[in-house]
Amino acid sequence: MLNLKKIILGAICVVVFTGAIFGVKYLISIQKYKEIIKEIKISSVDLSKVSNGTYTGSCDALAVAATVSVTVKDNKIVKITILKHKNEKGKPAEIITGKVIKAQSLQVDTVTGATNSSKVILKSIENALNSGKS
Repeated sequence: MLNLKKIILGAICVVVFTGAIFGVKYLISIQKYKEIIKEIKISSVDLSKVSNGTYTGSCDALAVAATVSVTVKDNKIVKITILKHKNEKGKPAEIITGKVIKAQSLQVDTVTGATNSSKVILKSIENALNSGKS
């Protein structure tokens, strides 16, 4: 009976210790995610310096990531395709591509309730456009 109690107590200690390790790792990753999102700054891109073509860009903020394809013709963004979008609740942010095309600018409002995904998608578009500069 005493051995059974020791075994159960030992098992409980292992479970609590393992849970604590995973909990700490989770909290650290959430903190890193918040820092990455906070550091994302969307810059203007001079479309007159972007050559005609299709360019790929991405941004990874751990919990949220995106890869996009951006097509430019005659110094205008004519098409943006989201190739990959890892998101939490940020699926609604995908409409931001239409806002960018309409405004021909990255300086558009983020989608309420999907701000972090909006920022990651915008940064992906910026990275794609910057890769097409001549």
